[in-house]
Amino acid sequence: MNSTSLKIALVQTDLYWKDKTANMAMLEERLMNFASDVDLIILPEMFTTGFTMDAKEVAEPMNFTTTKWMKQMAAQTQALVTGSIVIEEKGNYYNRLLWVSPDGKVDFYDKRHLFRMAGEDANYDMGKERKVFKWKGWKIMPQICYDLRFPVWTRNRVEDDKLEYDLLFYVASWPSPRISAWDILLKARAVENLSYSIGVNRIGQDGNGIPYSGHSAAYNFKGETLGFSDSKEEILFIDLDLNSLSEYREKFPAWLDVDGFDLQ
Repeated sequence: MNSTSLKIALVQTDLYWKDKTANMAMLEERLMNFASDVDLIILPEMFTTGFTMDAKEVAEPMNFTTTKWMKQMAAQTQALVTGSIVIEEKGNYYNRLLWVSPDGKVDFYDKRHLFRMAGEDANYDMGKERKVFKWKGWKIMPQICYDLRFPVWTRNRVEDDKLEYDLLFYVASWPSPRISAWDILLKARAVENLSYSIGVNRIGQDGNGIPYSGHSAAYNFKGETLGFSDSKEEILFIDLDLNSLSEYREKFPAWLDVDGFDLQ
């Protein structure tokens, strides 16, 4: 069913270090206590383990424990549930965002830009495909953390005289020392792509002693703040409106002047 409105839950939380059972139990309790219905639930990057380079230790295959849990959560909340986990596939390891709908259908996006400063490029395989998912009449592009620094990868292309997506979102484990870059770039992605832009970051401290300060946020196509959470554990509920986006694109059609390019 198509809708001009989309209600999104941004789940900003601390995570248990490499403890899938504890993280899923904690998240399930929160998702089951929503005060109102939502259309899309967004969880942080590597939400079952924290951002770890121990890929072989924590990885699981597709349609295993976490995938089945996400299917259960989607069915019970009647919302689409998304977030990234560590997946093993044919001997390769991916930081993979799962996109799980209430009817049990599963799609995915593999993180393109691997954070070399933490050794992610040495422990995970790079994603090669951009994805745009459709949900309730919305076109949505998923991204993961470090992808935020590379605007060419997420450029809102023009296809059949229409922009490729309406909403761009990032799931992340973005550390506190570089949080100002997160704030700046997340807002910039909204303005330059004439789309809504959302980021869901974790809080707390991971098993390597790295601190995270949240700053989960949602911005509209003008870069205006629709919702923001500092460093506390919180679920932000954001309402997006497709009509407002369409009207703005008609009044300010900067997308008609974009530069064409091909990704290598």
